[in-house]
Amino acid sequence: MVRLNRIYTRTGDDGSTGLGDGARRSKADARVEAYGEVDELNSFIGAARLTSAHLPEIDRLLAIVQNDLFDVGADLCRPPAEGEAQSAHPPLRVVAAQVDRLERAIDALNDRLAPLRSFVLPGGTAAAAHLHVARVTCRRAERAVVKLMEKGEAVGAPALAYLNRLSDYLFVAARIANDEGRADVLWTPGAHRDA
Repeated sequence: MVRLNRIYTRTGDDGSTGLGDGARRSKADARVEAYGEVDELNSFIGAARLTSAHLPEIDRLLAIVQNDLFDVGADLCRPPAEGEAQSAHPPLRVVAAQVDRLERAIDALNDRLAPLRSFVLPGGTAAAAHLHVARVTCRRAERAVVKLMEKGEAVGAPALAYLNRLSDYLFVAARIANDEGRADVLWTPGAHRDA
């Protein structure tokens, strides 16, 4: 149970923050950066939902995604430890079923779309544009998690897979928001080289 009685604690005034295991890290630490990117992504998902209410199937899943992203953040803010699964209170970890839900949603939406014949430019409808902003923010969060791993830090595989799959879902959802792809704005290679 989370209880927040006070919003400010002054403990971060020195530029550090506490991880889920109680360890203190710099606010510029790669782990803090990774779950901070996930938090930013969640905010963009919230903004995208403001324009996707007319797409109930997408809006319902985005509501689930917002909750899942808090799970991803909780997972990232507590480095995996030996034997944690057997502890009386194991930390919250992203699980494969959350990734599987995204894959099923991608497949269901993608079945309604014609195959692409070019890359899609971010835009079209307002909902699609917001979903594309969320998509690229998701990719940035994913890169931050990969950077964390490259620094030798442990990360649960499902958390990284979730972000990878979510960016795919957001791409397909943006195409659905563009009249099931019919209003996609397509890239025309070299279209404006002759000015």
